[in-house]
Amino acid sequence: MAVETAITERAQPAGPLLSFWRAFRQNRGAVIGLIIVSIVIVVAIFAPFFAPHDPIEQFRGFAKLPPAFVSGGDIRFPLGTDAVGRDILSRIIYGARISLFIGMAVMLVSAFIGVGLGLLAAAVGGIVDVIIIRIMDLIVAVPSLVLAILIIAVIGPNLTNTIIAVTIVYLPRYVRLVRASALAELSKDYVIAAKVAGVGKFRLMIVNVLPNCMAPLIVQGALGVSDAILEAAGLGFLGLGAQPPFAEWGVMLADSREFILSAPWIVTFPGLAILITVLNINLMGDGLRDALDPRLRRS
Repeated sequence: MAVETAITERAQPAGPLLSFWRAFRQNRGAVIGLIIVSIVIVVAIFAPFFAPHDPIEQFRGFAKLPPAFVSGGDIRFPLGTDAVGRDILSRIIYGARISLFIGMAVMLVSAFIGVGLGLLAAAVGGIVDVIIIRIMDLIVAVPSLVLAILIIAVIGPNLTNTIIAVTIVYLPRYVRLVRASALAELSKDYVIAAKVAGVGKFRLMIVNVLPNCMAPLIVQGALGVSDAILEAAGLGFLGLGAQPPFAEWGVMLADSREFILSAPWIVTFPGLAILITVLNINLMGDGLRDALDPRLRRS
């Protein structure tokens, strides 16, 4: 009886979420990436509970203190202190908040605007499509960091303007992706049937076309978070992103570059934080791509 029940349960088709998870977990790197990214998010959200000190508090007698596991370190400062005596571990933990916030904000705003412009270009076509695509081509023609620096130079360096600049830089990815996906969907039978049934163009694009464009959009969104974190860190390193005393990872690298030889731990740990976070977000994005695209699913 138990064997028959097990066979019956196994024969029942799995739901979409269960099927997605089964496909996702086949990629071990993606699962590891998901775990590590989840840990980073939890630590960032509950930073006051995990950080041993205030990120801007200066311990004057402990400037450039080495990590606790190195001779001369202090257990109260597990990763050491920077040039003005601030705890590096606390600054990295609080910096995760800012970096993840920038990455998520850029992704959400870019996706929202990109979906709107991409669907508009695909639905209307003609001169509207040409104008939108030519503007996106113009943005893509300029190297991303150069364009971000140009925008920051015009509107001024701060956290909000960093998000605006990086959003503009990565907007063409979402517009082009949604437009291409929407144009592919508009030629399918179910869309033609909906048009014949009298479905309005706005409802057609939002209710019928957009849901079928979500799979590549989700993957692009996941990968876009890591790109935005890197871009923001680059701007922070150049002094054009988040401004002191914010504990942003790029700002931490900029403040510590002169101590690469004399106190290498000051620059090493923020760099590792960027590397680990971006790498695991990309691994998770690869897993999402494999799970959402049936052609890439592993047997």
